[in-house]
Amino acid sequence: MYSRILKLTVPAAMLLAAALPIAAHHSFGAEFDASKPLTLEGTVVQMEWVNPHSWLTIDVKKPDGTVERWRLEGGSPSVLLRLGWNRDSLPTGTKIKVTAFQAKDGSFRASTRDIEFPDGRHLAAGSSANENNNDKPEK
Repeated sequence: MYSRILKLTVPAAMLLAAALPIAAHHSFGAEFDASKPLTLEGTVVQMEWVNPHSWLTIDVKKPDGTVERWRLEGGSPSVLLRLGWNRDSLPTGTKIKVTAFQAKDGSFRASTRDIEFPDGRHLAAGSSANENNNDKPEK
């Protein structure tokens, strides 16, 4: 009896697993464009401490008054902790300047290189942008 159940459930489980989307970890070059450096000034909306990359969401106010919501990839939580970050490093409402590289698809998504506070302090983002690009992005 157990043999029959096993013969039915194993193939069903394999089919189900094959149908699920696979979340892959991609390199910097697969998602971001080193020829599209940018500098964003905005306000922290949310900081997500998730693996394999942290995600920072900021609102960037444009000259015409509209707001763009950007999602900024950073290093993993363990990398950020080693760089001196803690869960209170970027509270909601904090104004920051971010240097980053835009996503290849042109969306409001980027790989963060550096974060600067109004008082001049800097936080390295620990992202793959730091490993692949030695020059600091400029607007």
